[in-house]
Amino acid sequence: MGNYKFILSGGGTGGHIYPAVAIANELKRRHPSAEFLFVGAKDRMEMEKVPNAGYKIEGLWISGLQRKLTLKNLMFPFKLISSLIKAGGIVKRFKPDVVIGTGGFASGPLLKRASGMGVPCVLQEQNSFAGITNKLLAGKSKKICVAYDGMEHFFPLDKIVKTGNPVREDLVTMAATQVEALSFFELDTIKPTLVVLGGSLGARRINQLIEKELRFFKELGIQLVWQCGKLYYEEYKKYQSNDVKVFDFLNRMDFAYAAANFVISRAGAGSVSELCIVGKPVIYIPSPNVAEDHQTKNAMALVEKEAALMVKESDLASQFESVFSALFKDEEKQKELRVNSKKMAMPNATSDIVDEIEKLLKK
Repeated sequence: MGNYKFILSGGGTGGHIYPAVAIANELKRRHPSAEFLFVGAKDRMEMEKVPNAGYKIEGLWISGLQRKLTLKNLMFPFKLISSLIKAGGIVKRFKPDVVIGTGGFASGPLLKRASGMGVPCVLQEQNSFAGITNKLLAGKSKKICVAYDGMEHFFPLDKIVKTGNPVREDLVTMAATQVEALSFFELDTIKPTLVVLGGSLGARRINQLIEKELRFFKELGIQLVWQCGKLYYEEYKKYQSNDVKVFDFLNRMDFAYAAANFVISRAGAGSVSELCIVGKPVIYIPSPNVAEDHQTKNAMALVEKEAALMVKESDLASQFESVFSALFKDEEKQKELRVNSKKMAMPNATSDIVDEIEKLLKK
């Protein structure tokens, strides 16, 4: 056995693409002769990222509904019909044993057609508040792998398996020491280090905050690893100094996490899962511009368990300095956040998800 065929679909953001690639890599490790096909949305980042990871991908003409009346919304019915037709053709031609959806526009039409043809489907929901695509697909899916408690509000309880979210392998086995990481960034090995993460493209509001607070951090004697994102690098690289290292993108996340005494981050599902594994004191600043405000809900799931702090974008001007100062001065609080976030970590997520997929293969 082992000549299995898998279709994976997830995209639009790295938060959907990365888990799909991690699941494919683990399936390939267990079944080296298996065949893989990814299905994404044309013109989205998966069309570049998936081939870079070594997998074939086909694109559907699909996008999400906008919140206001736009030409794109008027096109949506045509895109949906086109995508359903193309997805049906892909499933018929490829004949997958299992289809795996990790969220994003393209997974809707693909899993709808696959389940309608009797192909077993597995969903992987990264967030604490389920996305609309996965909610619509839940009824026809065999298993739904989730990362948070309380997901029976969105999905049938008998289909839910709590696995956590796939994270980078190098974080699970993280071997880098803080001294090694600080020398990599050419930083002082004595000073406390703040790592700022705004996602691969960057987060405008977080960057504005860090720019405004540079003097405040200097007064506290803190040095920074500041990942400002590709969109903002030209604007912020002027702050590069002995104590402030500015990056468009961090290729060595294991070093970034190892260097950190404190982290400021968005609350995307992937970032939250990684930060729980590395167990650092984190202040989350959720993006308010995401569907169903799911980043705030992700952060709150940790805040409620004393595993992180959160400041909303709208409260940054009034609250940030007092929240950060209090954390900086309170070593007991730092320890509490480290311990409690590690308790929420699920480092075996990828393997556990693939175990669920293999149960369907045996049937």
